Amino acid sequence: MDRLKQIESFVSVATRGSLTAAALIEGVAPAVMGRRIDALESRLGVKLLLRTTRRISLTHEGSAFLEDCQRLLVDFNNAEASVSAGGVKASGHLRITAPAGFGRRHVAPLVPEFLAEHPDVSISLNLSDRVVDISGEGFDCAVRVGDLPDSSLVSVRLADNRRLCVATPAYLKRAGTPLHPAELARHSCLTLSSDASQTRGWAFLVDGEVIFARPAGRLDCSDGQVLHDWCLAGLGLAWRSTWEVEADIQAGRLVAVLDAFAAPPNGIFVLIQQRKHLPLRVRLWIDFLKLNYGRDAYWRP
Repeated sequence: MDRLKQIESFVSVATRGSLTAAALIEGVAPAVMGRRIDALESRLGVKLLLRTTRRISLTHEGSAFLEDCQRLLVDFNNAEASVSAGGVKASGHLRITAPAGFGRRHVAPLVPEFLAEHPDVSISLNLSDRVVDISGEGFDCAVRVGDLPDSSLVSVRLADNRRLCVATPAYLKRAGTPLHPAELARHSCLTLSSDASQTRGWAFLVDGEVIFARPAGRLDCSDGQVLHDWCLAGLGLAWRSTWEVEADIQAGRLVAVLDAFAAPPNGIFVLIQQRKHLPLRVRLWIDFLKLNYGRDAYWRP
């Protein structure tokens, strides 16, 4: 007897609590379902279901085995779908969280294309600069930019993220161009406020060692887009990611300074709870981001 069919029958009976209900779904007699369960229990040498004339319940071993079987069937169906003649077929609801600024520019615009490729998938996108607890709040994955804290979550690197120190030509003409990170102390620096998800400060490579500066200024804000706007208004120096300021630099609205001290890039990541038993829709979303973010042309205006 087909081992997979035994497992499918066991899951169907266990989740429906009835041989008759499971048999009706499959279009066979209840006795057929019973024989499959008997064969499975005999092969494993354990009792999985307690059957009476009134009800069916799981044994302790049956409960543990049910969870494993459900994951196995999901993986099997995903594997079949990924090579089926009709192509990859994902379905279900996908819950994603991302930083507000990056999400507006580089996550939300990709969603329509992904949905067009996978019409049976729906998406909820949460944009927030707080560090969202994806397991506690029920998210499938989180896009994160920058250094990652130690965590039990699994990270997948999608692209490099380089940070630049930038200002307007007018500000640099007025205040002078800093030639060393130590000179930031005499400049107006636009910084993320302490309650934002800032990491360790502005990173520079000095004498072969990465240092972290925490410059002070008259203005700070918890919103990166506001800092960007203030920088464009000529109010000071800002430390921003290339994905935020590349177009402004090419257009001459902003100028990068201290490039000789640029620190190695950190990353753009997607975080998931575990690699195993990942729903197909989540795997395809991660692959979709990697494909787009992996193209150099994507980041160039």
